[in-house]
Amino acid sequence: MKKKFVWFDLGYTLFYQQRESIYQQFLKENGIYISLEKIEKAYHLTDKYFMREYPSVLGKEIQTFYPWYLGVLNFKLGLHFDLSRQSERMQEMQKYMEQWHPFPFVNSVLSQLKRHSIRLGVISNWDRSARELLERHGLTAYFDHIIISAEVGVEKPDAAIFEKALKDAGVSGEECIYVGDNYYDDVIGSSKVGMKALLINRFNREGIEEIRYPHTIRSIEEVPDLLNKMGLF
Repeated sequence: MKKKFVWFDLGYTLFYQQRESIYQQFLKENGIYISLEKIEKAYHLTDKYFMREYPSVLGKEIQTFYPWYLGVLNFKLGLHFDLSRQSERMQEMQKYMEQWHPFPFVNSVLSQLKRHSIRLGVISNWDRSARELLERHGLTAYFDHIIISAEVGVEKPDAAIFEKALKDAGVSGEECIYVGDNYYDDVIGSSKVGMKALLINRFNREGIEEIRYPHTIRSIEEVPDLLNKMGLF
């Protein structure tokens, strides 16, 4: 069946944070230097650990998990800090920075898909700031439908949030592809309504060794070529 619709997650699919550079600066304040590449990989592995072991935790208020998250991150880098002080300092450092940025290739990818008459949407576990974030970065117009968990009262991987998206768009799951970075929320959730999913994993198989899923990509940059090879445009 021809795919008519591509749905996207938001965090670490369309948007990212500059958290690694903040962490690196915190280390420098403490007389430690670690390369940004090594810090980025440690964040990636910590994200995947939390996605696997503690579903939905990363989507909660930061005060409910941040020291805990930093403890795991520090451990992966062989470091040890007072977590209360570290959490307080890093949140202070982040206070005056833009929290979320679109990846530099987002506009190009979305424009290319739209030019080939692929309809686009968002299905995301996010608070009510999601629409303002999309609008601020000039992305809203790309999307035919935007489904946000805080607005509809249900979160991935519950099938209900995907069913809401399908109903609003007037398409079946078999006509859709979902793109996200969380196997447990995105792949499992979208499969409940018959969607095929592409799983983003920036570091190849690292962090998802327990998953036997063949449809992985490094970023959404690969989506247009994949759709082209599938004969979808």
